[in-house]
Amino acid sequence: MVFWTSKNTGLQGALVKKAGKTAVVRALLAWYGRARRDLPWRRSQDPYRVWVSEIMLQQTQVERVIDFYGRFLERFPTVAALAAAAEHDVLRLWEGLGYYRRARQLHAAAKIIVADHAGEFPRTVAGLRSLPGIGRYTAGAIASIAFDLPEPIVEANSRRVIARLAGHAAPLGTAAGDEPIWELAAGLVPKQHPGRFNQALMDVGALVCTPVQPLCGTCPLADQCAARRTNRVAEIPIKAARRAVEEIHETAVVVRRAGRVLVVQRGPGEWWEGLWDFPRLPGTTRAARRGIERSELLSGLACGAVSRLDTIAHTVTHHRITLDVVSCTAGRGGKASPGRRWVTATALASLAMTSPGRRITTLLG
Repeated sequence: MVFWTSKNTGLQGALVKKAGKTAVVRALLAWYGRARRDLPWRRSQDPYRVWVSEIMLQQTQVERVIDFYGRFLERFPTVAALAAAAEHDVLRLWEGLGYYRRARQLHAAAKIIVADHAGEFPRTVAGLRSLPGIGRYTAGAIASIAFDLPEPIVEANSRRVIARLAGHAAPLGTAAGDEPIWELAAGLVPKQHPGRFNQALMDVGALVCTPVQPLCGTCPLADQCAARRTNRVAEIPIKAARRAVEEIHETAVVVRRAGRVLVVQRGPGEWWEGLWDFPRLPGTTRAARRGIERSELLSGLACGAVSRLDTIAHTVTHHRITLDVVSCTAGRGGKASPGRRWVTATALASLAMTSPGRRITTLLG
């Protein structure tokens, strides 16, 4: 494989000369024809289906997405059906996938596609990126897979393949760090079958060029791989330093009254915006006993003695949260509010709830 060094990036292999590029493209497409993963979203080039799958796959494993993808399309088979849905219904169907901002942006983008584009997806990267929740990678995926446009993509798997292919031993995982990989990806993607090529890159990364113990002996790109040639496969790619994990301790309060429990809706800017949860207070159970009386959220309820139900742990991005779960009985219903409801245990099943909130429902008995 013949490379030259970019003066702008200093990356060996920033662009691939014609002979080397042809070898990579042919090897990948041939391998993809016999070894590709049979995934439900690959059975159609419908941009709506491609888009839904790509949004779901962001920071989520393929195996987990498969079931959600089928249920979502059964409920919302077209972009028009999604645009017409209530946000609560979209969030409820998304429950369990996490990163709920994706669902809200998916819903918002569907409304724009219907209202401003007559239900048709923009057919350019710029047009796609004008929609909520569609960034550089997702726009490239839709453009190449649905519209056969020679647009590059860079995600975790393809980034690793390209970095090893080029022997790029520099930190990746940030916008600046990944820019040389985007440059190389743009130089590699062919004009014919760009979607198949991009999916082949991802599949090689997922199945062969894995983070640990890659199967170099069976890799279709073994002859072109600079990392293999220089015995640096285990060293490449170099990841950017991880952010420190912040430890948080909170208390969730299950407030009971007349056969119902109190739930509150997460507000704008909060984690799980738009989803329902049990009221939370900062600190441990001991602090919560004092905090309930002072809390604006729980004021006026005349809560009685507090009893402990359980402690659960969960993570949100770079935060690890220990959540004490306590219960109390309210003497009054408090002020009515659009973001606060008294519901029966049965009604909880129909609400779009946070994942820890759903876990708490199993403790109610």
